[in-house]
Amino acid sequence: MTTSETTIDILTRLDIDTAARAFSRALEALDAAARKELDRASIEPGLRELVRLRASQLNGCAYCVAQHTQDALSVGEPIGRIAAVAVWRESPFFTARERAALALTDTMTQLAETHVPDADWREAAAHLNPSELGALIALVVAINAWNTVGVTTRAWTPAL
Repeated sequence: MTTSETTIDILTRLDIDTAARAFSRALEALDAAARKELDRASIEPGLRELVRLRASQLNGCAYCVAQHTQDALSVGEPIGRIAAVAVWRESPFFTARERAALALTDTMTQLAETHVPDADWREAAAHLNPSELGALIALVVAINAWNTVGVTTRAWTPAL
């Protein structure tokens, strides 16, 4: 079978950029503010993309999973680490700092179930300074916002 025979079209529900232009711009501004905090805190590009990828996996955002997989590759993350993000707890490929960031990503993304337990916060705080923690929170909030819009509207189509 060819790729075109094995794929299906996912129809866009709403073009959010047209239907809610001011909101779309505000979301872009939120993302830009998160990037500024990440830069200020010197959070490494690979970790940024792994966090974005992990939240997108948990939220089921196909577009964002595809996008942040490509972004992680472009900043030099090896394919093995990218693939292992889905099973990071069982993988030996991540440092203690990265594991703390991924754990906080998981617990923040699943906020309704987890309520961000003290243990996850303490672990993150043991490996990230306050500036880094603030930047990570900004990143997770921003990617979860993008994921919410993407999953709800299916406004963006992933590409291979």
